[in-house]
Amino acid sequence: MITVIRYLKPYWKQLTLVSVLVLIQSISNLYLPDLNARIINEGIARGDIDLILRVGGFMLLVTLLLTACSIVAVFFTSRSSMGFGRDLRRAVFTKVQTLSLAEVNQFGAPSLITRTTNDVQQMQMAVFMGFSMMFSAPVMAVGGIIMALRQDVPLSLLIAVVVPLMAVIVWTIMRRALPLFKLQQKKIDRLNQVVREKIAGTRVIRAFVKTEHEARRFDEANRDLTDTALTIQRTVSLMMPSLMLIMNLSSAAILWFGAHRVESGGMPIGNLTAFIAYVMQILASVMMAVLMFVMIPRAVASAERIEAVLVAKPSIVDPLDPAADDQREPGSGAGSDRLRGVVEFRDVEFTYPGAEAPVLKGITFTARPGEVTAIIGSTGCGKSTLVNLVPRFYDVTGGALLIDGVDIRNMPQERVRNAVGFIPQKAFLFSGTVASNLRYGKEDATDEQLWAALELAQAKEFVSEMPGGLEAPIAQGGSNVSGGQRQRLAIARALVKQPPIYVFDDSFSALDFRTDSRLRAALRSTVTNATVFIVAQRVSTIMDADRIVVLENGMVVGIGTHDELMRGCEVYREIVHSQHAEEEIA
Repeated sequence: MITVIRYLKPYWKQLTLVSVLVLIQSISNLYLPDLNARIINEGIARGDIDLILRVGGFMLLVTLLLTACSIVAVFFTSRSSMGFGRDLRRAVFTKVQTLSLAEVNQFGAPSLITRTTNDVQQMQMAVFMGFSMMFSAPVMAVGGIIMALRQDVPLSLLIAVVVPLMAVIVWTIMRRALPLFKLQQKKIDRLNQVVREKIAGTRVIRAFVKTEHEARRFDEANRDLTDTALTIQRTVSLMMPSLMLIMNLSSAAILWFGAHRVESGGMPIGNLTAFIAYVMQILASVMMAVLMFVMIPRAVASAERIEAVLVAKPSIVDPLDPAADDQREPGSGAGSDRLRGVVEFRDVEFTYPGAEAPVLKGITFTARPGEVTAIIGSTGCGKSTLVNLVPRFYDVTGGALLIDGVDIRNMPQERVRNAVGFIPQKAFLFSGTVASNLRYGKEDATDEQLWAALELAQAKEFVSEMPGGLEAPIAQGGSNVSGGQRQRLAIARALVKQPPIYVFDDSFSALDFRTDSRLRAALRSTVTNATVFIVAQRVSTIMDADRIVVLENGMVVGIGTHDELMRGCEVYREIVHSQHAEEEIA
């Protein structure tokens, strides 16, 4: 909670001004009924027109002051609460960018979206309503009681009965509602997850004729959230009628006993009207407190969820004292920060958080610039996990992974990732244009460089046919292009970056054999000074690699060229023979 509240610090001056203005409003409101009583008791009763005009004019000025204070207070409260929400969203978003894939998976994408949007909105509303009422409610309640005692002490005994009764009702209802607010936020997460899966998996759902099944899943999550929300609303809805009943009964009791006091001469009629106004102010302050009690539990629940993200400690962090890198690319010049790209695995072991057994064990080999290192093996053997260690998406849990002789844990993350052109297994494009996607890794790339990368990636032909060429629109995720086109654009994006290390994580799977062959030939003739990793399922994709690493159950069972492995690695031979008839691999 403290972590979240500190984001209000830049707005303390504005909120302090708001607090002062709210105090002025509250004090002025407390003063008005007393002035009204004076007009009734002294002006109207005695026919003193001069007093009526004088006091009435002063009341008009106070009212105008109240209006001005209200406008200014709302203006600054709105600015502060919206700015606070903006800063908090930015903080959550920035924090998520620093988390490793392990932490992101732990929170879950739907939950992170809810925390960044819905939870922050709850905090915004709490700040807006809180500073509007936080000072007003207690001042009006305490001040109203004091002013009511000034009007008539015996009649004020009613307040001693009414206020505690209202407090008991509010405490009883909110005690039940608070856990439900926390539960509601979790169910919003669940609904977001179902909706996200439904949208992302539309093709699979339709292909397996599971539309009705997914509709039932959505309906269950939707009904579950609705039932919880209804339970909250039913619980909270008891509060307002109960309080209104008490307020109305209080008004009737005040009028009854007040009339007897006026009739007996113990209380002037003006004081009775003022007393009623003060009691209404007291009860109104209780109602404002009730609104705060309704909002605060939700805000607290949201603050706890936001704080959980903000205080999460990333498992992958930059070193406090980065190791100096004395190995530079030949010809790069003194002081150049470009890495050569020698990647060395030294007895690497990796275990996913919470897993019982390591996914990778004893991985040892070296990949050098100008060489293509291929990774192959059965499904689930750890191929993608292995190459995900290179850009430091995960840190090794045993052994060491070095670039140019330096453990990447001793290098800043930005430097490591600037050196890697990563093409993921599932190609992802951003909404925008072809050009904006290709320039993602190099903002100052020229159109000529973009077309050259597209030609290497075998994408120039279809891009030139798209309306607008480089300025052709790309939908979110690249949904308006085919899988193969999406992969080729992702490859072109990495080529534009021109890093010393390329990682192709099964990036040719959606390509036909002809395009695959042409693309590999283009890469081999062009990317001659870079270290290239290729993860593949098809043997034909990696047959010409300088080094093939064969994985089985997370361990290296063979390293060598295609011919060497055919002679000495049984696992590789089985993979080749299983594809021979289909792909006619010689």
